[in-house]
Amino acid sequence: MTAIAVLGSTNMDLVAYVARAPGRGETVTGREFRTVPGGKGANQAVAAARAGGEVVMIGAVGTDEYGSVLRTNLEHAGVDTDLLHTVAGPSGTAHIVVDDEGSNAIVVIPGANGTVTALGPGEKAAVSAAGLLLLQLELPLAVVTEAARTARARGVRTILTPSPVQPLPSALLDAVDLLVPNEHEAAALSGCTEPHAAAQILLRQVPEVVITLGRKGCLYAVRGGEPVLFPAPRVTAVDTTGAGDTFVGTLAVALGEGRSVPEAAAWASGAAALCVQKPGASTSMPYSSEIDAA
Repeated sequence: MTAIAVLGSTNMDLVAYVARAPGRGETVTGREFRTVPGGKGANQAVAAARAGGEVVMIGAVGTDEYGSVLRTNLEHAGVDTDLLHTVAGPSGTAHIVVDDEGSNAIVVIPGANGTVTALGPGEKAAVSAAGLLLLQLELPLAVVTEAARTARARGVRTILTPSPVQPLPSALLDAVDLLVPNEHEAAALSGCTEPHAAAQILLRQVPEVVITLGRKGCLYAVRGGEPVLFPAPRVTAVDTTGAGDTFVGTLAVALGEGRSVPEAAAWASGAAALCVQKPGASTSMPYSSEIDAA
């Protein structure tokens, strides 16, 4: 079984479903509201656990009513939460608007996630014992960098999802093995909107890149090799929230099982396609048997 450590955010997603998202200064009437456990870190942990990984979650929740719900959701998915600390104050929240196209817009309030500023001995041991480390950018950048460098020193493969996108220091990128941005994040990091060109620019900083392209699939590029485009399965999207995290979590499991990045990316694309056909993030993530049967 693939041993995966996830250092990342745990949020409660507050999701409003609307025909179309409001413009600036505009009010629209929605048709439904849901609270769904989420956060990019927690989502990737749940996706990896459902896909068959042995996952430990490193992060924090608050003492509010959301905190216990978020912890329980991870535990029900089979994620080890011994290193998910409870801190005084509110848990993180994500305020999400989903339109009839399945597209979303998100505002994240860090809450307890902002208190995760350094790794303790237990966190360092968990990273060192893992086969892969999953990172995102919803925690303070200093602790993300510390985790990546700890993993590099121990020979642990590190996958970074650069979201929410921001300038990344070389101290972090030098310790990343695989960068997985979406096409907008890749453009922001590279200064180039064309995915193939963006990938080549990003390869100057990291050895491998997978750019997710939504319904167009994903692009894999490695230093010294030809880029490969994997088309996504044709499905009708209901809610794209969590699709990228589903992709990364299942990708990590497949890589830990020894599959090549192209083979793992194809499997992860199938998982993401299953995810977008249901509402919510963590609640829509498929199990390995469902991915294999698709």
